[in-house]
Amino acid sequence: MRVFVTGATGHIGSAVAAAFARAGHETIGLVRDLRKTAPLEAAEVVPVLGTMEEPDAWREVAGRCSVLVHCAVDSSDRSWDLHRAALGALRDAARDRTDRVLLATSGVWVYGDTGEAAVDESTPLDPPTFSAPRPAVDAAVLSWNGAGLRTLVIRPGCVYGGGGSLTAAWFESAARDGAARIVGDGENRWAMVHRDDLADLYVRAAESGLGGEVLNATDRSRATVLDCARAASRAAGAEGRVEHVPVEQAVAAMGPFATGLALNQHVASWKAVRRLGWTPRHAGFVDEAPRLFAAWRASRPEGA
Repeated sequence: MRVFVTGATGHIGSAVAAAFARAGHETIGLVRDLRKTAPLEAAEVVPVLGTMEEPDAWREVAGRCSVLVHCAVDSSDRSWDLHRAALGALRDAARDRTDRVLLATSGVWVYGDTGEAAVDESTPLDPPTFSAPRPAVDAAVLSWNGAGLRTLVIRPGCVYGGGGSLTAAWFESAARDGAARIVGDGENRWAMVHRDDLADLYVRAAESGLGGEVLNATDRSRATVLDCARAASRAAGAEGRVEHVPVEQAVAAMGPFATGLALNQHVASWKAVRRLGWTPRHAGFVDEAPRLFAAWRASRPEGA
């Protein structure tokens, strides 16, 4: 298959693009900056310059691909508009063609605070305010399924590994300030997944023949955020020290996004296991913290 991946230099997109290439698929990665393409080319991914703001620049390239994967993110005030526009451009690139698949990246925060009971893809959604538009975007993608186009929505948990994503903040604060910084008391649990396990799920989903489905992507780990932060602190040489930031203070500094860091979630991925034979290989953040810290440190720019 020929595969087109947006956000191919991002934390998720880079792993997804590399996984498709390793699986033997001709893979094209959309990038904003050609100076950042060396890791992609090393993974045998062909870089193409473009942005979500200007989909006309890459729509033709995407139209020549049978698998279209949206992993790009934007943190500006236009983020949801750009997200919708990019997905619409990918849909249009596949229009009037057969045997196409569109994979859209969502996230488990749409389930809201689930407490200790496990939820799955059939659970009603209760997104926090800052994620409120996401369910409608996911529903639109699912509505496009049919007429030669298979659409799938993948909802990852907190993605760790490599540069670290949200977990990078634990390493950074521990290494720089002597304590891993977390929001709240840390007794909550995040639904988590290693980026390589997540990337494997994207490949399996594209090759599966499934369409019109949502797939959660989480591992089986159930460590608390406090346990994870302590492990990150020890790995970074801060002897397990953790700094607690009250939720209200974090929201004042970071905006409503900070409320997501205080969610307590238990999100199951039984469907992906049952339908695709997907089994996460990584044991969880706590068990792998020393090598995850080494990977985070190696991903940092020289001198940072």
